[in-house]
Amino acid sequence: MGKKSWRERLYPVVFFSDTPAGRQFDIALLLAIFASLVVVMLDSVPGYDRYGELLYALEWGFTMLFAAEYLLRIAIHPRPSHYIFSFYGVVDLLAVLPAVLALLLPEAQYLLIIRVMRMLRVFRVLKLLPYLSQANFLLVALRGSRQKIIVFLFSVTTLMIVFGTLMYVIEGSEHGFTSIPASIYWAVVTMTTVGYGDMTPKTPLGQALATLVMITGYSVIAVPTGIFTAELASAMQSERLQRICPTCEKSAHEPDAAYCSRCGNALFPRHPESAAGEAPRG
Repeated sequence: MGKKSWRERLYPVVFFSDTPAGRQFDIALLLAIFASLVVVMLDSVPGYDRYGELLYALEWGFTMLFAAEYLLRIAIHPRPSHYIFSFYGVVDLLAVLPAVLALLLPEAQYLLIIRVMRMLRVFRVLKLLPYLSQANFLLVALRGSRQKIIVFLFSVTTLMIVFGTLMYVIEGSEHGFTSIPASIYWAVVTMTTVGYGDMTPKTPLGQALATLVMITGYSVIAVPTGIFTAELASAMQSERLQRICPTCEKSAHEPDAAYCSRCGNALFPRHPESAAGEAPRG
C-alpha cells in the first residue's frame, strides 16, 4: 500500500472530528471564530477607539486565516464542488467575503457578525447531532398545536383591538392616545406585560380598563404555554407507544408489551444466555 499524500492525510483532520487531531483542529477553529467576533464587538465600543489600529490588524489576521482555511478545504476535498456548494461550504465562504468587504468598506463592518454562523460547527465537534433528533418532539408538538395557537392568536388580536379602541375613546388625544393604532400599540405593550410607560391612562375609567388589560395579560401568557405543553406530552407519549414488531412491523404497542398483539412474536430478540438457561420442553 502506497504512502498517503498530504491531501489524504489532512482530509480527515480538517473535515472530521472522529480523531484527536480532527477534534483539536475544530476546537481551535471555533476559538478563532469566537476571538474574531470579540474583536468585532470591541471595535464597536467607543472607549476602544485608541486600539483601532490593533483591532484592525487583528481583523486582517483573522480574515487571512479564514481565507487560507477555506482554500485548504477546497484543495484537499476529493470533490471540491461538493464542498463549495454544501451548507458548511457556503457558511465558510460567507465568513470570508463579508470580512474582506467590511475591511475595504468601513460602513459594512457589521457584516462580520455573519461569522457567528460558523459556530454551528460546535454541533459536530461536541457530537451533539444525534441528540438533535429529540427536537422532533418539539416539531410534532408545534404541528399539533398549530390550529389551537392560531385561533388563540386571532382571539388575542381581537381583544387588543377592542381594548385599544376603548382606551382611545376613554382617554383621547389629550392624554397621549392620539389614534386607534397608537392605542392598540399601548394595549399590546400592556397585555404582554412589557410596560414601556410611554403612554399611560390618566382618567379613573382608563386606569380601570388598564387594570383589566393587565390581568388579561397573565392569562394570555399562560394559555399558549399550556397548549404547547399538552401537545408535547402527547408527542412523547406517542413515541413511547411506537414499539415496532420486528416480524410484522406493527407499531403502537403498549410500553410494557413483550409480545406483538398481531402476530404474537417477541418485540425484542431474546438473549442467548436466557434461552440457553431454559429447560427443554416435552
